Amino acid sequence: MKVYESKKHLKEEIHKRYLLLDEEFAGIPDQFRDVRAQDVDRTPGEIIAYQLGWLNLLVSWDRDERLGKTVITPSPDYKWNQLGALYQSFYNTYSHLSLTELRQEFKNVEAQFQAWIDMLTNEELYTQGTLKWTGKNPKWPAIRFIHTNSVAPFKSFRTKIRKWKKNQLG
Repeated sequence: MKVYESKKHLKEEIHKRYLLLDEEFAGIPDQFRDVRAQDVDRTPGEIIAYQLGWLNLLVSWDRDERLGKTVITPSPDYKWNQLGALYQSFYNTYSHLSLTELRQEFKNVEAQFQAWIDMLTNEELYTQGTLKWTGKNPKWPAIRFIHTNSVAPFKSFRTKIRKWKKNQLG
């Protein structure tokens, strides 16, 4: 995992990677939202739905904990060994949105994610267990959950969508 010297650095990296990923979708017509490509495991719509699902899930863990609720990670309906089914639930949640609408939702959720990071203290961000949901399985500090579910997949999905575009759009 990349080391972030500050919250500002983390937020800048997330936003930079978000912009680069989002830009890759600019030339994809809405009707290609659910088209599969050889050697790419997700459609354009699934890539964005995956990101929406994880960003919202992380924020919900923190929100629920602050409301005094017991947080079950990754979700009350799925265990860590059921991630494929969890991802399918993300795809289903956003299946009614066009690619254009998904991109707008992604923009909104990335801004909300940034605002949530602003709210976290440095101790909450960098110290595993300060937030109860970070002391579960896996036991990571919040910053690692954030990186693993934003910067890292933003980078890897950018590669995937470029490969998808090469296969589908030439």
